[in-house]
Amino acid sequence: MRKIKGVAVLTFTAFAALALFVLLAALPDRLAFKGGESYTFYVGDTSKNCKVVTCTAAEAGITRLALNGVCGESSLFNSLDVDEFLKSVNGEIVFTETMDDSANYYCKADLPYSVELYGTSINLHICVKQEGVTVASPIIFGGY
Repeated sequence: MRKIKGVAVLTFTAFAALALFVLLAALPDRLAFKGGESYTFYVGDTSKNCKVVTCTAAEAGITRLALNGVCGESSLFNSLDVDEFLKSVNGEIVFTETMDDSANYYCKADLPYSVELYGTSINLHICVKQEGVTVASPIIFGGY
C-alpha cells in the first residue's frame, strides 16, 4: 500500500512539473507583441471603462494569464523598425495622424483585437515618438 501511494505521489508530481513547464513555455505566445520593454493590458469592454495594467516584459506572460476580460494590449519599444514590424504582423497602414511630438499609424494586421474608426476596422496602432515606439492592438487607450 505504501509503495502504491509513493508511486501515485511521484506520478502526480511528474505531471504537475510537466504541466508547469508547458505553461511557462506557452506564456510568451499569448502576447500580441514580442520584444517590448514593458507591456500594458486593457481590461474591460470599452475604452471608457478600461482598466490599465502595466508590467515589465519579464512579468507580461504571467500577468496576461491572470487577467480576465482583456480587450487589448500594448507594448513599449525603445526603438522599432516600423516597416519590419508591419511585415511581421502582416500589417498595412490604413491612415496616419501626425502631431507635433508623434506620428500615429492606424493599421490592419493579423492581431486579435479590433475597433471601428472612421468606418474602418482597425486592430493595430503604432505611435512613434522621439523617446520610443508604442504598438497596441486594437489602439492605444488613454494617453500616449
